[in-house]
Amino acid sequence: MTLHIGRLAAVPARERPDLLAEPVTKALAELADVLPADEVGVAEIDPALADTAAFCTEYGVELTESANCVVVAGRREGQTRMAACMVLATTRADVNGLVKRELDVRKASFAPVDSAVELTGMEYGGITPLGLPADWPVFVDEAVAAQPRVVIGSGVRRSKLTLPGAALARLPAAVVLADLGR
Repeated sequence: MTLHIGRLAAVPARERPDLLAEPVTKALAELADVLPADEVGVAEIDPALADTAAFCTEYGVELTESANCVVVAGRREGQTRMAACMVLATTRADVNGLVKRELDVRKASFAPVDSAVELTGMEYGGITPLGLPADWPVFVDEAVAAQPRVVIGSGVRRSKLTLPGAALARLPAAVVLADLGR
């Protein structure tokens, strides 16, 4: 199978660990039964173009093919609860409604950048659901799960991953939610 990310040729991600954050490389190895090698591709990009709008314009990727990973934090009974939300680039995560209810917190908000980077071991602008802490739920919008292929972060800004949307729904911590992206 030939993998592409817009106008870029992609190679199996496991063949290019140099283009992945360490937690992503580890997750791909651990999840080999859930994410077969031929399903997950990686392509190198200009890190200055990692932000979604610039990336899609430069490399010919539709916003509906691109899924963003949003790290969210909420507090309950003195404990912080973290989660990742996967939504299409054409939408925004319903953090103060659906995510707040799913996390069972009074208020949910985007995690501070420094905290998200430290807790994930990934670069800001490249955070991905692959390799996140095991106790974090990964909320996947059903529209993302329904995409034949999506482009997501690789844990670093210098590359992107491509995989079937359904593969995200197979992640051990995944919870598919209707109307997560609005």
